[in-house]
Amino acid sequence: MPADPLDPALHASLRHWEPVAHTGAPAIIDCGWGRLLLGQTFADPPALVAALADEGTRQRDVAMYVRDPHVVVALAPQQLFLDPSHTYRLPLQGPDASSLPRPKPRRGWSVRAARPEDADAIARILQRRGMVPPKAGFLAALSANSPVQVLVAEDPELHAGHPVVGVVTGVDHVAACGDPEGGSSLWSLAVDPQCLRHGVGLSLTLELAQRFRTRGRRYLDLSVMHDNVEAIRLYEKVGFRRVPVYCVKNRNPINERLYVGPERDEGLNVYAQIIVDEARRRGIQAEVVDADGGCFRLSLGGRSVACRESLSALTSGFAMSLCDDKRLTRRVLAAGGVRTPDQIEAGDDSTLKDFLARHPRVVVKPARGEQGRGITVDVSGLDAVQAAIADAKQHGDVVILEEFVPGEDLRIVVIDHRVVAAATRRPAQVVGDGRSDLRTLITQQSKRRAAATQGESRIPLDAETERCIAAAGLTLDSVLPEGEALAVRKTANLHTGGTIHDVTDRLHPSLRAVAEQASRLLEIPVVGFDFIVPDLDGEDYAVIEANERPGLANHEPQPTVERFVDLLFPQTRATAAEATTA
Repeated sequence: MPADPLDPALHASLRHWEPVAHTGAPAIIDCGWGRLLLGQTFADPPALVAALADEGTRQRDVAMYVRDPHVVVALAPQQLFLDPSHTYRLPLQGPDASSLPRPKPRRGWSVRAARPEDADAIARILQRRGMVPPKAGFLAALSANSPVQVLVAEDPELHAGHPVVGVVTGVDHVAACGDPEGGSSLWSLAVDPQCLRHGVGLSLTLELAQRFRTRGRRYLDLSVMHDNVEAIRLYEKVGFRRVPVYCVKNRNPINERLYVGPERDEGLNVYAQIIVDEARRRGIQAEVVDADGGCFRLSLGGRSVACRESLSALTSGFAMSLCDDKRLTRRVLAAGGVRTPDQIEAGDDSTLKDFLARHPRVVVKPARGEQGRGITVDVSGLDAVQAAIADAKQHGDVVILEEFVPGEDLRIVVIDHRVVAAATRRPAQVVGDGRSDLRTLITQQSKRRAAATQGESRIPLDAETERCIAAAGLTLDSVLPEGEALAVRKTANLHTGGTIHDVTDRLHPSLRAVAEQASRLLEIPVVGFDFIVPDLDGEDYAVIEANERPGLANHEPQPTVERFVDLLFPQTRATAAEATTA
């Protein structure tokens, strides 16, 4: 027989199959994202089943410490399922708690109690992590003696635009129901995928544990998906040990992935999968044609549309060719009155010198290509430009030089000639710890970016990265001082480690109008425009590229995928609206 994965000491002492008798009312705690039902406080399984049936719309209720989960599920098998998560416990009192690490000192960022004005930031982080955000007004309604605590990590130094970079919710079981076992639990731990700091999730966990320890709570429990290997490794490192406690949840659209079985579309990347999932929610048939290529076909009634991620058969070959060749993109947009950088094809030395005389700082890139391959940004001097041209020719026969336009990199997604999302894109950065060399910092940050984007974003350790580091007077062996940030790429492309920050609500009306006009000039129904803007709140801009296959998954929580499926199957818009309120 296989070894028991549960901690032997906790296994022996655990009393949740025979919980301490509870004589009060059933404990049902509003956590914002749904209700936490403490199963040991319910008189019998039918009472718990009835309570779970009262789940609100767009909420995710969790029944934990269920004494007989198999019996509860059997009473309502079409309504309930056993959550495929493990429960882990951290002792907060006694000899087992003596090794609990204390939160490390933080420089430039902090952990504090959440405030009502943090609601939007918390919702953004949770949605980007595929989690349910708190309902409107939840934080404002929390009182000082509430059993629910919400903590946030705030980093105004490295994330001035969106300083809240992490969140965690804690529940005090004693405050909730006078729990005689003196327990507490951790929920909804999430860190912004764009966060540059290392250890934010760990710090939030330890801070919450320390606060409950100070209150005299005996343990801190948490529930984690059985296949979340990285999170489990982190929790076990802190001192959490697995215990035989189980959760029961409702079958609803939010939980669908947890009870329908393994992925049906193995191999699809996140950009294709997110569209397939939305289509199926609307009753649209989705057939995977080539998983590795992100190709699928959506069908409903007599209509069938082939797609490769967000590129569909609705995009004409003409429109695609305009986006594919950056020379054509510029000429068509410029002829329509859209501001674009000055541009030439790489030619002889005389041509290069004339262009550099007009524009001492340039961008060198293949005329055709994507994902930042072969692009060198902010190059000066003939020798450096010629080296960049040689590099670009490895990715395409024709190379162009473009006037370098300083400012923020802004991606605007337009669907059906209407702006749906806008986000700034920032080049890959690392933050020093005073000990590790840049090679190590880049490798670590690259792993974090890959984990946050399902493998889509990594920082290459290549000549371009070395060039950017050298421009700062450093090498890969240099040690960056603690807390100091360094951009290690010039391009803000996601695939080379860049980060994306939603600014849809801040987008200037003039830029919105330009993007919509540009989509009509290119005659393209779905497109992502790359703007350079000196001031996000201003009207100045330059359009540098148009992407005919923008990554819609990068712009959650904006409804890019919903609008894409609306475009393909407009008759399903009512179905989509019903699904969000089911």
